[in-house]
Amino acid sequence: MASFFTTALKNLRGGEEEPQAPPKDTKAATLPNGMSREEFEEYQRQLLEEKIERDKAFAHKKAERAAVRMHLRDKYHLAQDERDDAQLHVAGGAVEVPQELAAMVRSEEEEEEEEEEGAFAFLTKLREIDLPALRGRALGTVDEVKEKCSLM
Repeated sequence: MASFFTTALKNLRGGEEEPQAPPKDTKAATLPNGMSREEFEEYQRQLLEEKIERDKAFAHKKAERAAVRMHLRDKYHLAQDERDDAQLHVAGGAVEVPQELAAMVRSEEEEEEEEEEGAFAFLTKLREIDLPALRGRALGTVDEVKEKCSLM
């Protein structure tokens, strides 16, 4: 009876044989179809080189960002982060800030200088004011208002 079920099952599958065991040679099993061993090794080497290049570029970008963060922390007198130093060290130490980011940092510094100059400029202009003339003008205006207003 068991043989009847096995033959019926084979007929339902379309006469397929049972799956064969995978090859015992693992080297042959890992090669993709249509590639020789040398081609496969060259392909793996290219993949590894591309990955290394991507990792280098990523580490460099991270180091640039860390340099900008460190610069801004110095500028605003904030506490430094050790991770930024570590990222710079991983990237090789001397990392230049990209021109776009450097332009942003410079524009912020220029705005601060303008604000400081604005305060100093105001103080220097304050010295140049003729106080007696200003006082006389203010008193004259008050007198005019007193004449026009009956409540004062």
